[in-house]
Amino acid sequence: MTSALTAALPALTSSLAVELAPVRVNLVAPGFVDTPLSASLLGDRLEARRERLRATLPIRRVVGPDDVAAVILHLMVNEAVTGATYDVDGGQQLVPP
Repeated sequence: MTSALTAALPALTSSLAVELAPVRVNLVAPGFVDTPLSASLLGDRLEARRERLRATLPIRRVVGPDDVAAVILHLMVNEAVTGATYDVDGGQQLVPP
C-alpha cells in the first residue's frame, strides 16, 4: 500500500496543480535525511548507513535537513513553479540498490 501511494504521488501532484490552480501544488520527496529521528530509528546502524551513502551517492555526502529546507524555500519564493516533484535524495534513485 505504501509503495503504491508513494509511486502515485507525482501524478497526484500534477493533477492537483491543474485542478486547484491558481493554488500551487508541489511535492518534495526526500530520501534518507540525517536527522535525530533517523539516528533514533537506526541506532547503532546509523554510522554504517552514513558511510554507505557517502560511498554510493553521486553527491558523496549525506543529505541533511538544510538541503530539504533549501528546496522548500525555493518553492515558497518562486511562484512560477507548480506541479513539480523535487527528489532531495542526493541522487540515491540513480544508484542501483
